[in-house]
Amino acid sequence: MEGFAAALALVLATGALLLCVHGLAAAVGLGRAPVSGDPFLSGTAVSEHALSRYHVRWYAVAMLFLAFDMEMVFMYPWVLVVVSTGTPAVVEMFAFLGVLMAAVVYAWREGAFRWT
Repeated sequence: MEGFAAALALVLATGALLLCVHGLAAAVGLGRAPVSGDPFLSGTAVSEHALSRYHVRWYAVAMLFLAFDMEMVFMYPWVLVVVSTGTPAVVEMFAFLGVLMAAVVYAWREGAFRWT
């Protein structure tokens, strides 16, 4: 029951802090209208459409980011079990990194990283 009391106290303290910050913002705020009614580009003058298309080369960058992001998703839990599992875990991780490196080398060879 002590754990619930601590959690409840934390929730109440967070709510009180939220109300204080909101009240302070309302008290200090100037009450002006936003700069522009357009949410795109934070109210600055719009020079392009909000739904304009991205160049196709950005998709390669996005895929590369996702590949390395997934690498980190698999490596964090691996770090926790590598000591208890031993050599098979190390071999599996190097196999995974080898497949990832082969994909990067293939993309590099095909020119996916060239911007021109």
